Amino acid sequence: MLLFPAIDLYDHKVVRLLKGDYQKMTVYSEDPVATARGIEADGGRWLHLVDLEGAKDGTTPNFDVVAAICNETKLQVEIGGGIRSLEMIERYLNAGVARVILGTKAVTDEDFLRDAVGRWGERIAVGVDAKDGRVAVKGWVEVLDVDMFDFLWKLRSLGVKTAIVTDISKDGAMKGTNLPLYERLSRLDGIDITASGGVSTLEDIRALRDMGLYGAILGKAMYNGAIKLKDALDVARG
Repeated sequence: MLLFPAIDLYDHKVVRLLKGDYQKMTVYSEDPVATARGIEADGGRWLHLVDLEGAKDGTTPNFDVVAAICNETKLQVEIGGGIRSLEMIERYLNAGVARVILGTKAVTDEDFLRDAVGRWGERIAVGVDAKDGRVAVKGWVEVLDVDMFDFLWKLRSLGVKTAIVTDISKDGAMKGTNLPLYERLSRLDGIDITASGGVSTLEDIRALRDMGLYGAILGKAMYNGAIKLKDALDVARG
């Protein structure tokens, strides 16, 4: 299983939110590039980036940080947060990003998603953020009447190869991830699932790995010292 250490960006800083609440933000570093270098030094191969400002308003205020990480490390970078145009996707890919994660726009504009997948194939992933089984958009501030499993099946039919599935209720809470949900998701054929939200122990990582999931995202537990990244990488690789 791949492990994706996460850096959430806000105002050019490394931050974490609690359950997607922008009023409950903790700043972990003023230097995201240095944080990325540390992840690489610990043996990380992938990096999961989220532009939290972009997720809210559809802009790219942290683009220069993302480009610097791509330029100054050998990490394979995936980026999400407010990416709502083909031009923005292309700009990120040209900056060295390996994979772009679409969120709100993938849910609300099927033609756009089909066009993006047609152009860039497996370099397009979709973030599926779920609250009580429904899909949330716009930085998690709006929950739609769209069943997450129905949406995943649609993504698969459109040719999307990778989905990052977040259980918002677990994100940043340090109370474990939603293992029953990911067990169910692990049985979906034809689409790679990355678990996101609430991974807080090595046991969580081991359980997700044993389900055969494609990947898991490690965030807050890495920053508060609950999990050492090197140990997590060892467990994920089995």
